[in-house]
Amino acid sequence: MNVQPDHHDHHDHHSPSGDAAPRIVVLGSLNMDLVLRVPHAPAAGETLAGHCMTAIAGGKGANQAVSSARAGGRVSMIGCVGDDPHGQVLRDALHRDGIDTTALRTVPGEPTGTALILVEDNGQNRIVILAGANARLRIDEAALRQQLQGAAFLVAQFESPMAQVERAIVLAHEAGCKVMLNPSPVRAIGAPLWPCIDTLVVNEIEAQALSGQAAGSPREAALAGHALRALGARRVVVTLGEHGAVAIDADGARHHPALPVKAIDTTAAGDTFLGTLAVALGQGHGLDAAVRLGIRAAALCIQQLGAQPSIPRQRDVLRSPLPADWTPL
Repeated sequence: MNVQPDHHDHHDHHSPSGDAAPRIVVLGSLNMDLVLRVPHAPAAGETLAGHCMTAIAGGKGANQAVSSARAGGRVSMIGCVGDDPHGQVLRDALHRDGIDTTALRTVPGEPTGTALILVEDNGQNRIVILAGANARLRIDEAALRQQLQGAAFLVAQFESPMAQVERAIVLAHEAGCKVMLNPSPVRAIGAPLWPCIDTLVVNEIEAQALSGQAAGSPREAALAGHALRALGARRVVVTLGEHGAVAIDADGARHHPALPVKAIDTTAAGDTFLGTLAVALGQGHGLDAAVRLGIRAAALCIQQLGAQPSIPRQRDVLRSPLPADWTPL
């Protein structure tokens, strides 16, 4: 198999013509992550001595908003927190990254969403989510339509009520705003919604669940991606952890290798990849150049502990090593 050069390589170090700071609207979850470091996941009935526990700002929506902001986007966050100390901490964390929280609602009497995260010494994580205030998200359609005007992407995941996410995606599509969807935790996507998706970002588990076929290897991921495009999504990116990512669009499928780094904590790696991808595409990068930037950002993320603290800034991503060239599949 001959290795093709990345025709967008020259874009890796500067923005092509396009909006240098594209507007990204993120609809999604905000959680306080209670992170417990353990030697290994306890077996049934096993009592284990952990290393330490920390409370860190997280939630897929908030992580993707922070990633988009640190990648150079102008970001608005739509979501809900509780009227408790955790909610204020999460709101303050977004403000520090310059994220517009006008549409972030505080729900009286509800706890802020919480994620209980076990991180093993090998970097593997296991997560249990308590939705809390996230379950109370209701979109303000008039306000959302206004926010979507001129935005590069509406970014959404499935940690918020499905009916609200689906409605937001339809509104974005009607407004001419591209939709980047990360269907996590994975659940079925209704047939009418597929053609509204510009860029679908899935890991191998989500790709398999939605396409009905294995996606563990780059070649399998390419086939699963083609199946997902056939449902209506314009382009698909399947992330494969240490095996990189596969980009699938009308031009076919390409495998982008990961950077060889030691994983300390994989929490927020996918969210880091996605936010970087959204901003790069919003700046006018091609899909392959955007995926390469996402891989570089995720490689930096997994070498640090915690969700939002580990999300890198654009200048650090641009100084980081380049992945090896992609190969067509």
